[in-house]
Amino acid sequence: MNDQQLLRYARHILLDELGIEGQEKFLAARVLVVGAGGLGSPAALYLTTAGVGDITLADDDIVELSNLQRQILHGEASVGRPKAESGRDTLAAFNPETHVTARVERLDGLALDEAVAAVDLVLDCTDNFSTRHAINRACVHHRKPLVSGAAIRFDGQVSVYDLRRDDAPCYHCLFPEADDVEAVNCATTGVFAPLVGIIGAMQAAEALKLLAGIGESLSGRLLWLDVRTMQWRSVNVHRDPECAVCGHRDHQAKHAA
Repeated sequence: MNDQQLLRYARHILLDELGIEGQEKFLAARVLVVGAGGLGSPAALYLTTAGVGDITLADDDIVELSNLQRQILHGEASVGRPKAESGRDTLAAFNPETHVTARVERLDGLALDEAVAAVDLVLDCTDNFSTRHAINRACVHHRKPLVSGAAIRFDGQVSVYDLRRDDAPCYHCLFPEADDVEAVNCATTGVFAPLVGIIGAMQAAEALKLLAGIGESLSGRLLWLDVRTMQWRSVNVHRDPECAVCGHRDHQAKHAA
């Protein structure tokens, strides 16, 4: 690191668990953030200011006036612009050293698979189950850690699916994919603005811990927050050996043995 970086990241470097070695891991990291809305805004901001070297920000939506209540990557001047491009410009203003690639598209199929394969870690900051399951499948395929967050009304949740580990559950283990799942999102039900900031910041914290290899992640645990009472619940999550998405890991381990 150069002198400017040593000064910029001094408060991280002072932490014994991080130090220069941990900060250098951030600088070398490649992260995919899917969703540049309520959750993606604080998550991407904290990853950028922490010095993550390369961020891909993917979103196919445009900024609307109703987004500004909570999506802090965007200002009034960005209304009508693609969220990924508006977010990229905001992040550059916070830390020009972080390279941000804006992908104005809904990642799926081969594009999603290639995007996941190219990074060290993925943050799911989306608001629909079909995209969440597609991201999970790609992360299982490439064994990339996935940090997942969700927020609706006054309720939020966050977890980590560290798919590098054979004993870790995947998103499908906890929320099996089904055709009859009711589509629920902020546009139809509303969301308390600070809630997405809390959950998105926690996603960034979990991502940074994973990148630096410090602390204990939320892998195997799901945290629920009811912001009306500010009560947290922690639920242990176990891997389903018969999971249609990640259950094949057992068969691979047996074959390798």
